[in-house]
Order: sequence, then structure tokens, then C-alpha cells
Amino acid sequence: MASANTIELAQTGKRDELRELEKKYQARWAEERIFEVNAPPQDDLAGLSPAEIKEKYPKWFGNFPYPYTNGSLHLGHAFTISKIEFAAGFHRMVGKRVLFPHGFHCTGMPIKAAADKIIREIEMFGENFERFQPEQEPAPAAPTTTSDGPAKAVDKAKKGKVAAKATGLQYQFQIMESMGVPREEIKKFADPYYWLKYYPPICMEDNKLFGTRIDWRRSFITTDANPYYDSFVRWQMNKLYKLGKIKFGERYTVYSPKDGQPCMDHDRSEGEALGPTEYTGIKMEVLQWSPEAAQAIEGKVGDRKVYLVAATLRPETMYGQTNCFVGTAIKYGVFAINDKEAFVCTYRAARNMAYQGIMSVRGQVDQLLEVEGTALVGTKIKAPFSLNSEVYVLPMENVLPTKGTGVVTSVPSDSPDDFQTLTDLKKKPEFYKVDPSWVNVEPIPVISTPTYGEMTAPAVVKQLKIQSQKDTKQLAEAKEIAYKEGFYNGTMLVGEFKGLPVQEAKPRVREKLIEAGLAFAYAEPEGLIVSRSSDECVIALMDQWYLDYGEPTWRAQAEKLVAKMETYNVETRNAFEGVLAWLNKWACARTYGLGSKLPWDPQFLVESLSDSTIYMSYYTVAHLLQSKFDGSEPGPLGITADQMTDEVWEYVFNNGPWPEPAPMPREKADAMKHEFQYFYPFDVRSSGKDLIPNHLTFCVYNHAALFPEDKWPLSMRTNGHLMVNGQKMSKSKGNSMTMRQCVEKFGADATRLCLADAGDGIEDANFDEKTANANILRLHTLIAWCDENIQGKANLRQGEKNYHDIVFEHEVNDLIAKTKNFYENMQYKDALKYGFYELQSARDWYREVTADVGMHADLTEWWIRNAALLVAPIAPHFSEHVWSSILKEPKSSILDSAVYMRGTIKTMRDAELSLLKKMNKGKQGQATYDPKKPRAVRIYVTSAFPEWQDQCVQAVKEAYSAEHDRVDDQKVRELLTARGLIKDKRAMPFVQAFKKRMSQFGAQTAFNRTVPFSEVKVLHEILPYLKRTLGLEGAEVVLVEDARQKDLSTLTKALVDSAEPGNPAFEYYNV
Repeated sequence: MASANTIELAQTGKRDELRELEKKYQARWAEERIFEVNAPPQDDLAGLSPAEIKEKYPKWFGNFPYPYTNGSLHLGHAFTISKIEFAAGFHRMVGKRVLFPHGFHCTGMPIKAAADKIIREIEMFGENFERFQPEQEPAPAAPTTTSDGPAKAVDKAKKGKVAAKATGLQYQFQIMESMGVPREEIKKFADPYYWLKYYPPICMEDNKLFGTRIDWRRSFITTDANPYYDSFVRWQMNKLYKLGKIKFGERYTVYSPKDGQPCMDHDRSEGEALGPTEYTGIKMEVLQWSPEAAQAIEGKVGDRKVYLVAATLRPETMYGQTNCFVGTAIKYGVFAINDKEAFVCTYRAARNMAYQGIMSVRGQVDQLLEVEGTALVGTKIKAPFSLNSEVYVLPMENVLPTKGTGVVTSVPSDSPDDFQTLTDLKKKPEFYKVDPSWVNVEPIPVISTPTYGEMTAPAVVKQLKIQSQKDTKQLAEAKEIAYKEGFYNGTMLVGEFKGLPVQEAKPRVREKLIEAGLAFAYAEPEGLIVSRSSDECVIALMDQWYLDYGEPTWRAQAEKLVAKMETYNVETRNAFEGVLAWLNKWACARTYGLGSKLPWDPQFLVESLSDSTIYMSYYTVAHLLQSKFDGSEPGPLGITADQMTDEVWEYVFNNGPWPEPAPMPREKADAMKHEFQYFYPFDVRSSGKDLIPNHLTFCVYNHAALFPEDKWPLSMRTNGHLMVNGQKMSKSKGNSMTMRQCVEKFGADATRLCLADAGDGIEDANFDEKTANANILRLHTLIAWCDENIQGKANLRQGEKNYHDIVFEHEVNDLIAKTKNFYENMQYKDALKYGFYELQSARDWYREVTADVGMHADLTEWWIRNAALLVAPIAPHFSEHVWSSILKEPKSSILDSAVYMRGTIKTMRDAELSLLKKMNKGKQGQATYDPKKPRAVRIYVTSAFPEWQDQCVQAVKEAYSAEHDRVDDQKVRELLTARGLIKDKRAMPFVQAFKKRMSQFGAQTAFNRTVPFSEVKVLHEILPYLKRTLGLEGAEVVLVEDARQKDLSTLTKALVDSAEPGNPAFEYYNV
């Protein structure tokens, strides 16, 4: 069903045809298990250096942040996944062992909180919610504060309920129904661990419909529900603790003064999953009270200095204060902080401060008097760090009593609200009852941004055509734009940190303000949190376990890692460096939710951003440890979770000493170590840019602490958020789509093409449904054209190539080179442009310019083959169909032929390099040609093996276990002895080479003694490339059977006889 913000497809016939093809090839890939990849056999790597392994057995390991498993994947997930998915496709094509895994994050509070809601709703409405009436809305008890203050209104709660009612999703069971869960099944979700079984299979199926190249054997869930992952997290936390990276101290937490204890999600009637928001409390000393305020305050504050206190998220903008705002409808208190200071703020803010060590007696709020906001207008105050040292208090209509302190610093250069309010006051001072001299100020440039210059707020206000402070909706949008632009792209224009990026200056300015006694750390709940005892909660400083991020030595390690790591663009690097400059202690434990217990203090759980920092290493061994994603059954090594002690993990990951007594046979741990050593470090991690300030930087810190440098991440790339049809994706706009909904609407390949076209930078990308819809027609038409021209190849022009043929060939070769370069740099929009759209434009031009004589048959087929190959990483179903059904290549052979192609070219290069080295040493001996002179090559290809090789293969086949995908070498030797081949010097080297072939093409293909593609066709494809890259005058492919009919020299005959299927022989000669 289309909304006003999405399109509806008028006809779906072509889409349905493409989807049927997609399902066909997805089923084939699943049956062939072609995305399951293992490290090469240990024997093959024995004695090789890391550089030699990289050269002979290249690998690529890419990953992305595993999604939280409380619902289906949405299109934003698909966008992030696509960056790794396209790269996986490309690196498979160039012959690498590609590892692309996918896990499921279940740690934290949301699942448990939602489960608890369902429990309460079952109590209210019955097991299947049969007693629920749509108009039913139980009246909650009014939240209270403790006895030292007045009761508080519940404006936000009522507003939330009205909003919920408007959408029809007031209750958790309604949300579950909207997500497609049958009502009779919802009661099962009262058990939080049921979520962990329900959603991962759905996520897997959605990915398979999308066509992802994921090795699902390596999937897992987090938390203690998976005993293997639980043991992994235990090792991680214990090691960090022993290294002194985890410490104990005060941290912010949600707290109920009435209950006298932390109020975690399950203790709340409102505000589940909300946490602290940390502000900077700005102290603005009163220099001269307004007459009305002076009268109210006289004799009530003693000798205390009085400060208006504002809570700001933007301390770096304090240089540009022009005034201070208060709400005209708000009542403020003057609160004694100690004997020397008093603060003016709301009672709600003072109550939070009482539990944060700001007031002299913890939990005690000493209110000296109450004063109306209107009475404070006209008061003169000191503005810390401002270029205007003295400013006035002015009225503002939009100040909220439920956020911050009720006092607002005004920086009109960078805050749209401040700028518009100041503009309104200047226009109508009499109406707002302000003295014109109080508002006789101009915005001060503080931050420069590339988009809006030195005056971001005025520019955004003008852009959005905001006329008044009453334009609250537009002002909210303007605030978000200005804040993001300033934070991510801004540069300081004034102050001690002039010239620094805002991300770097922000924490430094805050620190300077606090050091000078002009500010303090303040926190409050990010929204209304009400306990089940109807108490409005506060944020309190309490003792907690925390990771000591920011500690100088550890930070230096993290900075070294980032300096070595590829980030693909300067914005991502700058963001990492900025976060490393301010990131500080992080609480790593919680008492509520799902997760693994803190090993040395099991009353706590490891929180969700702390058990997800190095799990990429777990992917390398997961398939050996567990046979099911939840770890309920052991994997092929037969290891139990209790055998995975800290010492075993340390042995596997860090070459630690083998424990005695050993909990398992050492060879099992060696099998895991082998996989880890081969695949780690990961080559790239792709994520949204919003994870740089936490998850990605935590990943950096933890890798720096726990692994040696050669296992540190090689690269991380980030992308912006995904918009749909040019608008932010949201349910309220009606343009929110899950991955499955999008695939069902447009098909997998059309969706994938549109995601590739959406953008690759750190700025927000756009999924345009019209583009996705157009891709359906483009793919359908292209398939039909390819089929028509292959079927009618006999009717196309044959013989010598003309001028237009040669130009076309050169143009396509140029597009191939450009496309490859863009794939290598993960620039998929450009790879698609040149390898798909421009490629078709080149064909269109060629078809038009040769209309009188017709297209050349061989070139047309060559173009079709390239069209299938170049877009295969992005549109694999289309490519597979063209390759196997239209070009009639054996199934899934695109990948196999790419491996063969890469290996053949490398072998030919190596042969010449070896000869050149010998010549330089005067050892060329029997060389039949001089590689320094003009030369050509004959490539001898065969499809038959010698008899002695057939006997060796039969021995390997009899010693092979399909269940374990392993060859018993001892049995092979016994069988060769029985056949009289053990003394043949050719036998064992051939067996080792054959085992590599099994690893490369799969056991069954190897045993069939065939190459799963046409060697002759592939070699003909690469002849132009060979001639160009090796500087050859000529190159030809010769069948061994044909060569043997000729009178051959002894040396040439030996060469011809050495050719094997999949392993051609090369004969260079001078011309």
C-alpha cells in the first residue's frame, strides 16, 4: 500500500519474473553452499610467511555492526549491509577467500523492557489481550516527587499517550501486531529469551531474499543464552580487568528518591530504555537584579552569590552569548547550594542536582524562595567566556520546564530559536515588555561551517522561511540542521581553540569552563521516567564499573591504531580523532536487561556497547564451536562451552601458553587458531557515521588493548543515514520500509542497484523509489536483449573487426578498468555508473554506429559477458542468469572462472620473473627464448588427465570424508602404496596440488575431473589483457589434442604433456 510519500507500482509482471529468477538462483547458491568459506588446510600454509600466505591464498574479511534483534531489518540496515555485500561480491570475483558473517545482538534493556510490558498487559487484558477495548485507557497514578518538593505535572506522559492513541500503538502487544506477529503468539514474547529465537531466523531469511553472500554457519546470538559467546565475553572482560582497563567509581544512573535505589527499566511505569543526558551547567552570576526580582529576593539569600544556571549541550558556543532567556510562564526557585552560592533554576533541575554532589547535603533540596519568570526579565548577569561579558535576562515563549534548568543561554549566531526570539524582541520590544537597550546586540560569529558560513542560525532561519518564535515545527527542524552542521563540519572562529573542529573543541571548552569555576557537570533523564511507585526519577551519581577510555596510555594506543587504519575519507578520520580527543570513562555494567554477567561481580551484566567491541574475532571460530546460532549444540569440533576457558581463548587469539591440565585436545584449539590467524585482522568494517562516537571507537580501544598490532583492524568506512524519496525515513511519514518489504516491492537486484546508486559518502544518502522501479524495466529489457543476441549470434556480422569495432572494444576496456578501480575503493555509485549505465551507453552507441553493417558477433558476446561480470557484485541474480542460462556457462561459474583467470595470469607472470632472475645470474640454461626481446605465447589447454593422476585422484576420493570436508592423508599414503604409486616422485606433489584444487573449486567438482567453466572461452577473454599487461606481440590458445598432431620438439612435447584441466601450460617464444 503506497502512502503519499511512496510510490505504487502500476504493473508488476516484469518484477515478478525477475523475482522468480532471483529465488531460483538463491536456492542454487544455498544448495551449493557457495558462500561458506574456510581457511586453507593447515598443511598448505605450513612454512609460509604471512606475506607468502597473503600472496598465495588471498583473503578478505568484511563485517558490519550486528543488528539488534527485536524486529525485522529495515532499509537502513540493508544500506549498511550493502556496502559489505558489494565488496564481498567483488573480492570473490578476483579470487579471494571472502568471509562475510552476520551475528545478532540481543544484549541490553529493550528486549527485556518490551517483554515486561507484555507481562503487564497480559495482567491487564488477558493472555491473548481479549479484554482490551480500543477506547480503554487506565488513568495512571500522578507521579510525585519526594516530600521536600511540590508534586510535578505529567505533561510529557499525557502527550505521549495522546500520540500513542493517535497511531493506535499505545501498548506493546499492538506494536507486535503491527510488526506481523499473530496475536495468539504474542504471549510467548513475555519471555525475553523467546525474542532471541524468533527474530534471527526472520533476519536470515530477509538477507537470503536480498541475495547476500553470508556464511550463516558463523552466526550467533549474544548474552548468556549462548554459552559459547558468553565464555568469549567472560575472557574479554577478565583480560581488560587484569590489564587495569576496567575500574570502579561514580557514574550517572537513573534513580528513584522515593524507592532509594536505581530505577532500571523493569522498575518503571514510564520511560523504559531512557537514560541520562549529560549537560554543562553554566553559572551566570547576577550583577543587578530587575526591580521586581530584587524585591522578591531581598533578605532571603543571605551572603550567597546568586547565579542563574543554564544547562547546555553546546558549551563551545558560549563565546557568542548575547543574553539569557527565561520562560514567562515558569516559576523558578532560588536554591541554596552551600553557604556561599545559590542557583536560580526549576525545582526539577535542583532535585537532580541534589543527587549529583552539587549541593552540600545529598538528596536535600533547600529552596530559599520562589520567583516568577517574568520577574527575572531585565536582570543583568555575567556571561562566562562571552565576548559580551555582561548581558540581560530576556523573555522567551518556548522555554520548557521539563528540559534543562528552565534557564537558556542565548547564542543567536548558532541557535535558530535564540536568533528568532531575539529578532521578535527587537521588532516589538513594547509588546514583549523589554527595554530596547537590552536587545541592542548583534549575533557574534563563533563557528564557521562550509554550508552556512559564519552565521548558521540566521542562514537556516532564512532557508526555512521562519517568521516567528511561534513557528515551533520549523524551528525544531532548524535546530537539528544547525546542530549537526556545526558539530560535524564546524570550525571554531574565536577563543582559545580557534581554528579547531567543533568536535575537538567542544570537550576542551567544557573542561576550561569547569576548571574556571564558571560551569559544572550536570545530568538529567533524557525524558520523563516514572517508577512503578509513581515517583519521577532523577539522575544520580553512583558507584559503577567503567572502562577507563581516555586514559593517556590507552588513548595513545587507540590513536596509533586509527593512524594506521584506512578510513576512506577525511571526514571519517577527523571524526575518529575528534572522539578520541574527548571520549572518557564509560560505564560497562548494568543490573537489568539481557547479557553476560560481569565475571568478578555477577550482580552486574556487561552492557550492550561493551560486549560488542571485538566480536568480529568470534566470527572466525564460531562455526567450529557451535552448530546452531544460539549455541545450543556443539559444532564440528565437539567442544563444550565450559571447555572454552580464558586460557584457551588466550591461546587461540594471542598465542598464550597452552594450559595444563588442558580442557580439550590441543589440536582442536589449533584448528580454531588456524582460522583466526588466517582471517584476522578484518579488512573492513562498514557502519553508519553515528556509531563513531561510541561503538566504532570502542572497537578501536578494545582491539588496541586485547590484540597485537598485526591483528588490529585494517579499515573502517562510514556512511550517512538513508533517506527514502528525499525524506528522512519514518513511520509517521509513511516512507518506512523493511528490507523484506522493499525486496517484495521491487525485487532484490532492482533494490540493490538503487542502494548502490544512493551514495557512498558520509553525508546522508537517498533511496529513490522511482530509480528502483526504473531498474526493474532496465534489468528485464537487458536480459531480453542479451538472450535475443546470443540466440541470434549466427545472424550477426563475422570476420575481421572494423574501425568501430576496435573503438568499441577500447571504450569497453576503459570502462572495465575504471569500474574495477571504483570497486576496489568501495565507491559503488561510480562502479555502477561506469560498469552498468555507461557500459550500456557504449553498447547503444556501437549498435547505432554499426546499424548499416551490424554488430560483430564475437564483440557482442564479449560485451554480454562483461556486462554480467561487471555488475555481478551489485546485481548477482541478473549476472548469474545471463552467465548460466543465456551464455550457457556451467552454474555459478562466474566465481570459479574469476579464480582461474587470476591464477593463470599470476602463474604466467611468475614464470617470466623466474627466468629473468636466472638470466640476471647467468643461469638461463635451456631457455627457449629471450624475455627481453619481442615475444609471444602459446597456451596449451586440455580436458584429460594422465592415467597415473586418475589413480591418485581415486585414492584421495576414497580417503575423503564429506561430513568433515577433510582428507585422511595417512589413508591416501596406504592406498598409493597398494597401487604401487608411493615411490613415483610425481604422486605426492600431485596429491597436494589436487587438495588445493578441492579447496578452490569444491570437492565434488574436483573429483568430477572437470573445470566448471570453459577454459578456452575464459582464456580467449583475457588474451587482450595478457598481451597488454605482459607486453606480448601475440597470444594464442591451443588444444593439447591439436598440438600433439604436429611435429613437436622434445621440450615442447614435455610442456604440452604437463598441461592439466584447470592448469594450462605456457610456451613463450620470440617473434
